[in-house]
Amino acid sequence: MAKCPSGFLVLTFVLCIPAFAEAQSPAGKFTGMWSDPPATITGDFCASWCTDAGIERLNALLDDPANDARPLGQLRTEADTYQREKYVRPRFTDAVLKTFPLDPADDPSFLRCEPYGFARQFIARHQLEIRQIGKDRLEMRYGEWDARRTVYLDGRNRPANEPLKPLGYSVGHWEGDTLVIQTSGISANITIWWSPHSDQLRVLERYTRAPDGKTLMLTATMEDPLSFREPVVIKHIWAWAPDQKIAAYDQCERPTEFKKGVR
Repeated sequence: MAKCPSGFLVLTFVLCIPAFAEAQSPAGKFTGMWSDPPATITGDFCASWCTDAGIERLNALLDDPANDARPLGQLRTEADTYQREKYVRPRFTDAVLKTFPLDPADDPSFLRCEPYGFARQFIARHQLEIRQIGKDRLEMRYGEWDARRTVYLDGRNRPANEPLKPLGYSVGHWEGDTLVIQTSGISANITIWWSPHSDQLRVLERYTRAPDGKTLMLTATMEDPLSFREPVVIKHIWAWAPDQKIAAYDQCERPTEFKKGVR
């Protein structure tokens, strides 16, 4: 551990405080590059999103000797269908169920190369880079669409006149070593399940880093009185990937031919 020069006790005491404080900042455990989850059964299942109900179902299938000869991919698909049909779908309002699932051909990201709205962006696959900007802000940059969002950590609330935005307005705080973010002011768009959500969507995110520092876990509670009968809680996992970089996003091409109703 580096030491301050002994000849300047008062002055060096002042100069050493910022470095010590930065080392102790909770943000230091989160800043850097994260990407695809570790190559584990749970990591693969939660690479996009998952739920506790889905994880429990997957574990039950894996523990059942009757499934020993079944391919792992088949068990994952069955658990994913279970969490969609038994956990997520029952939480949709009647209004959402009338159009669920939306036709992928109506997706603005597919049709017009428009970046994702918040409900898909915050759990997008691949890279997530977290940077600290000053002492009161974080920037979260995603490899998918090269999207960026700011998280304010200075105790502010969303301004009353703040316009709706695709990625909303995010304010956060620390609860010990957990980063807690509340996002609102999100423009109406679609979810990862091809269901619509309204501009009343609010998402509470809780980020924790594993004790070994190798994985970042997100638990998110989504609430929208016009879209969900009750909150929907989902999870996402990233792995520490300090050697990766985010390149300019140029992978979207507008389709010239497509058919609705084809999935």
